[in-house]
Amino acid sequence: MPSPALQASSNPTPPDGAVIDARELVKQFGGNTAVAGMSLRLAAGEMLGLIGPNGAGKTTLFNLIAGSLRPTSGEIWIGGLDVSQESPEQRIGRGVGRTFQTPRPFLEMTVLENVLAGAQAQDGERLFANFLRFGHVRQQEKLAIEKARTLLEFVTLSGLESEPAKVLSGGQRKLLELARILMADPRAILLDEPAAGVNPALLETIMKRVMDLNMQGTSILLIEHNMDMVSRLCSRVVAMALGKPLAEGTPADVASNAKVIEAYLGAAA
Repeated sequence: MPSPALQASSNPTPPDGAVIDARELVKQFGGNTAVAGMSLRLAAGEMLGLIGPNGAGKTTLFNLIAGSLRPTSGEIWIGGLDVSQESPEQRIGRGVGRTFQTPRPFLEMTVLENVLAGAQAQDGERLFANFLRFGHVRQQEKLAIEKARTLLEFVTLSGLESEPAKVLSGGQRKLLELARILMADPRAILLDEPAAGVNPALLETIMKRVMDLNMQGTSILLIEHNMDMVSRLCSRVVAMALGKPLAEGTPADVASNAKVIEAYLGAAA
């Protein structure tokens, strides 16, 4: 089925076209440097791949962009604004969502309830609104449920909406996490290894849904070890190792880059 229509973000794309602009990011943990001067720009409507051997600093970079970590130095700009000190919730409000390599659903809640948990700025979350604007709150909740069901159909989980999330497979949990993020109408999504631990059939579904979203204009920053997936989805790839940028270009150019090959072989050895 076609993907659901995404609402326009209230934060316009800046004139230079960069949705996310990470500038010279450094993140140190004690005496260890996980990210060492990494810069990265994600353009509006782009699908950008981020690759590198284990320990390269990719997930730390994601955490910096998403706001769960603060940089030791450097800046993060979203939609033309410096958000380096903002929380993850504020960055979601600015249109940037993220997934995790290992999904984190609320296991005892139903699949539908998990998606509804991603809704932003619901008046029903405020005590007095439930008394003073009861009709408005009920209408808002109705619309949220309709939207959540549309998203569950989009990610092929509509038949499981009343089941607890704990019954889902690893791949289904990744689809559920994607639906939950889409409740916030993100302009950009950070996808952390969506292929990891997923069977081939579900992987094709995930890839198709990601492509649908990108075709609708959602920018995607993708961490992935599956180079076939990266090659099929991304026109541009950035490789990093030891927290630093290593190479940038088309998937074929980066995959054949001598420094990238050396970094992967060194990690394997």
